[in-house]
Amino acid sequence: MKFLVSKQRKLWWTISSIAILVGLIAMGVSFKQFGAPLRPGLDFTGGTGLLLERDCQQANLCSKPIDIGEVRAVLETQGLGTSTIQILGEQQQAVSIRTKPLDFEARGKLEDALSKEIGPFDAQKSQIDTVGPTLGKQLLTTGLLALIVSFGGIIVYLSVRFQPDYAFWGIFALFHDVLLTTGIFSILGLVLGIEVDSLFIVALLTIVGFSINDTVVIYDRVRDNIQPGLAIADVVDAAVVQTLGRSINTTLTTLLPLVAIFFFGGATLKYFALALIIGFVAGAYSSIFIASTLLVWWRDRQQSKASLASLSSDPSESPQ
Repeated sequence: MKFLVSKQRKLWWTISSIAILVGLIAMGVSFKQFGAPLRPGLDFTGGTGLLLERDCQQANLCSKPIDIGEVRAVLETQGLGTSTIQILGEQQQAVSIRTKPLDFEARGKLEDALSKEIGPFDAQKSQIDTVGPTLGKQLLTTGLLALIVSFGGIIVYLSVRFQPDYAFWGIFALFHDVLLTTGIFSILGLVLGIEVDSLFIVALLTIVGFSINDTVVIYDRVRDNIQPGLAIADVVDAAVVQTLGRSINTTLTTLLPLVAIFFFGGATLKYFALALIIGFVAGAYSSIFIASTLLVWWRDRQQSKASLASLSSDPSESPQ
């Protein structure tokens, strides 16, 4: 049985449309709640972030997980009741706190109060970061600018290497991948409180580069296979089959280390790896099922228009 990707294009388009629509709805809800389509992290909003982990070398200290209610009660006594709290780790012995900017004295008081309530912390594993609101806005601006510049460079590259319709649908597939990734993270921000930081912008830039590489491979094979008299659907289906093994192998070998980072890489890299996993899967999907099928639809549409134009230009027979 042949793998005819072009004949089931409406199915692929429906799946992508539903996924992107759900993501856009989540981004709209997120915008109302946080003033941004994604739940912004400390890098973009500014403030103080604390990652505190219990010193489990002390006897019986880690016999039970950290109680988020106890942590919130301490924060309320410090006038920080609106802070974001997450309990981390397999055994839930670490707590992540995102709050307003705190000076050295305020941070010390907060850490002492938490230590008295839930136990002493391991100084070597604990992290405290402070980002000013001005720097946060600058990081967001430069990150978005880098994303725009990367799209611009890819547009120029595709326009030079391929015909305009190849380039257009290749860029369309890239927007598909970015929207799908941001939509899923918007949902995760609403449901699980997952925030995005500057590493998320880095992940999007990496996804764009990976995805366009997959699409270029398929388009190269399409261009090589085109011959007079062959239908574009047959050409594209053949190109997808010829490159399918390469696309799957490349994606799987890339995902293996990312999955390892997600599970064992620590809190800092966990969601960076998750963004790459989502984006790389979306990139492979869009290259095979979106960019290729859209090219078939467009070429068929242009051919139909050309056929109608040639028929209408034929002189009609005059009455006898």
